[in-house]
Amino acid sequence: MARIAVIGAGMGAMAAAARLAVAGHRVTVYERAGTYGGAVGRFERDGFAFDTGPGLLHLPAVYRDLFVKTGKEPLERCVGMAQVDPASRHVFADGTTVSLPNASRAGVVSALDAALGAGAGERWGGFLNRARDAWDRTRRPLLEEPLPADVSPFGRDPYPALRSGLLRRAATTLAGVGRRELRDPRLAALLESYALAYGFDPATAPPSAAVLPYMEQTFGSWYVSGGIRALADAVYERCRARRVEFVFGAEVTRVVAKDGRAVGVELAGGRVAEADHVVAGAPVPSLYRDQVLEWRSQDEWPRYQSAVRTGRVTLFLALRGGRPADAVHRTVVHSADREDELDALAAGRLCERPTVTVLRPDDERLRPDAEHEAVTVTATVPAGGAWASENLWGEPREAEAAAFADRMTAAAEAAVPGLRERLLWRVVRTPADTLRETGAYGVPGPALAGAGGALLPAANPAPLAGLWFAGGWAHPGGGLAHAGMSGALVAGLIVEGAGFRGSQ
Repeated sequence: MARIAVIGAGMGAMAAAARLAVAGHRVTVYERAGTYGGAVGRFERDGFAFDTGPGLLHLPAVYRDLFVKTGKEPLERCVGMAQVDPASRHVFADGTTVSLPNASRAGVVSALDAALGAGAGERWGGFLNRARDAWDRTRRPLLEEPLPADVSPFGRDPYPALRSGLLRRAATTLAGVGRRELRDPRLAALLESYALAYGFDPATAPPSAAVLPYMEQTFGSWYVSGGIRALADAVYERCRARRVEFVFGAEVTRVVAKDGRAVGVELAGGRVAEADHVVAGAPVPSLYRDQVLEWRSQDEWPRYQSAVRTGRVTLFLALRGGRPADAVHRTVVHSADREDELDALAAGRLCERPTVTVLRPDDERLRPDAEHEAVTVTATVPAGGAWASENLWGEPREAEAAAFADRMTAAAEAAVPGLRERLLWRVVRTPADTLRETGAYGVPGPALAGAGGALLPAANPAPLAGLWFAGGWAHPGGGLAHAGMSGALVAGLIVEGAGFRGSQ
């Protein structure tokens, strides 16, 4: 039985902890905050409740596998889950709207033809066929297996772009795919919205980012009763049931090394907790920035200099008046000026007309009564970089952030008519809140092939023997499902050794 010290109680770290405990190891989680979940938090006020992180779950099979492998009680017996249908409603700049059904390829094609004109669905369907090829080529090596020592093959983009007629030269970015292959600004905006939702700039994201809409439209979008925080509650309780020990308010200030191997962690105050393995679930950039880890060679800098440059502004809106029965759970209101939005993202400024995602869950646990409604609005914004010492979201920019929140609120009215008249109060969360709660301004996206390998996160085995990386900043990247995958990979590598190749 090995002693395992886990830094942080985020979703990936807890997923690793539960699996390691089931394998017979003694696991202790040290979390600097007073609660678990990392980015998957909860804000409550006046009977309203909001998720501080993602509002929907994709690829629920990852957590089903976690619960099957760590106990007899399956996931659905621990949390209520339901597919969101329609998966999303889109409001385009010209006023056109379309509702896309959940996990129905034929339904999406039909809906796009009806809303955008004949041929729109066929073009989107052809794009999804090519996205499926990219998914099939990268799913196992990039998501389900540890990264190999030689990651150069992942630098090549797997997306099989059209190469006939006028399209003999393949597009080099996701935005280019939209322009060249979809040939409708609304379809292009639809494609780009998936990249934005995961924190990628479509103007620089590789064509392989096509796997993001493919993943959602193929495997569906799921809502967890009580919000995604309820999933964090369930994972925490599963850890406790497997005798994982949690120590809250315990900041790890240094990973202790001896003879070239991690042998424990030092806590604020100087106490050292010895361990045979250390699993770091905190953001990899912050671990080095805060000198919890030391650089072992200059060659490590490119790997851990994260490419994440985007974060989230999130609004929590408490509304008077009940949720209409025909309200859609998720609505994406697209920017009226897509070019300016992408230019602003690249330039590190706030655009005038942001694309916003509006979540209106029909969940009595999130509101004081049926005469009120809890609404969440999010937008992707520049975050200043994972290593920034000065940031767009510091105190001198509070007025600018508030003005941006006003523009988000106005945009959200396309999804919630009369929103501003119904508003009781609003809470604005920026990347500064993300930094305070997670240790980084940015929100990492899933690992993507292409872009010369720039969008590959840290490998799970750290350069220091006995140290492992889990969570959204480690392979296979950010997002609820990917964080859960990272926990499975780390546990497998510790239990089975370097020969572990992932789940079969």
